[in-house]
Amino acid sequence: MRALNGEEEIIPESGIVVIDKPRGPSSHQVTAWVGDILGRRVGHAGTLDPQVSGVLIVMFGNAVRLAPVLLSHNKEYVCLMRLHGDADRKDVDRVAAEFVGRIYQRPPKKSAVKRSLRIRKIHELEILDMEGRLVLFRVRCDAGTYIRTLCIHMGYAIGTCGHMEELRRIRSGPFDEAAAVTLHELADAAGEARDGNPAPLRRMILPPEAAVADLPKVVIRDTAVDAVCRGAILAGVGIRELVGGFGKGETVAIMTQRGELVGLGKALVSSAKVKPGSPGFVIAPSTVLMRPGTYPRGWKVHARE
Repeated sequence: MRALNGEEEIIPESGIVVIDKPRGPSSHQVTAWVGDILGRRVGHAGTLDPQVSGVLIVMFGNAVRLAPVLLSHNKEYVCLMRLHGDADRKDVDRVAAEFVGRIYQRPPKKSAVKRSLRIRKIHELEILDMEGRLVLFRVRCDAGTYIRTLCIHMGYAIGTCGHMEELRRIRSGPFDEAAAVTLHELADAAGEARDGNPAPLRRMILPPEAAVADLPKVVIRDTAVDAVCRGAILAGVGIRELVGGFGKGETVAIMTQRGELVGLGKALVSSAKVKPGSPGFVIAPSTVLMRPGTYPRGWKVHARE
């Protein structure tokens, strides 16, 4: 735990804050403000353009290492699109249905990534309302989908041009806007914490475990935790339980019996071939969050439980 004022420890060593980013500042600037408020080094996952608002995931401490997982989460947006010509609602609904599924996109010229053709999946696309040439829609899509480009392509398919007027991200993976707090709310909570009431701030800080809610998990024995923290490959003898199925090569969350996140790993075999308590390598750690020494050493060479 860490103190805001040097007197009382109120912030965990690592955690996640879901910020409701306002329009105007960049994601980098908003993240820097969160770091100033908490007095911690921070990072963010899933950049939003300055004029886009909504869910921005800010991490601090070892939780920053979860950025690849957070970046890969599906996203959900509400978008206001302006058409450049008149169109019937039925044509707009028809085009929206046609765009559900795998689509081709090329990042915009303003993008910081290479402008190579890519495939992304639109999971849902619902027209919420239409007034004149303004079309309001909700879209759930793969990470890395460019909604600005989607609006252009939808405009062409409708039979006219179109562009993105406004955009708000309402969900990123398991985190939605209901869990988001504004910078002002975070600053006020930090002020209350300095005045001796840390409860509001603690409610805003989520544990790293929240980031892996959708991942398959392996629950390991206490005697295996320290070895994994030191980079040892997890064998079946150290596994107590499997939670969710996984295939070879997939990312798996490694958990303690108390529900603590030890880290992430790549599956060396599919879950169908894993029997807890049996020998054989199962998970190769790729990201370790828990500090070595948190649990006592329990593994010895050739030891079996």
